[in-house]
Amino acid sequence: MCNLETEGTKFGCGHYKVTRKLRKIDCFNQYCIHSVYHPRNCPDCHCERYFGPDARETITHRTADYCVSCQYWFKDGASQRR
Repeated sequence: MCNLETEGTKFGCGHYKVTRKLRKIDCFNQYCIHSVYHPRNCPDCHCERYFGPDARETITHRTADYCVSCQYWFKDGASQRR
């Protein structure tokens, strides 16, 4: 599974949002579609399609605000279903 080195924003809720992908770190595995070793003509490809966790996250901006996902639940006063 290949990984990325990224830059992004760190929110007050603790989440990190990628703003720029700097470079890919190749896993050199023929079963990973992002690798240079994956064959171009892979028949009926069921190979790994997702990147692994970021190898390095460089925080370029910090904010006390919550991310969009958390804002609804923690800041806007979402009420419990009745």
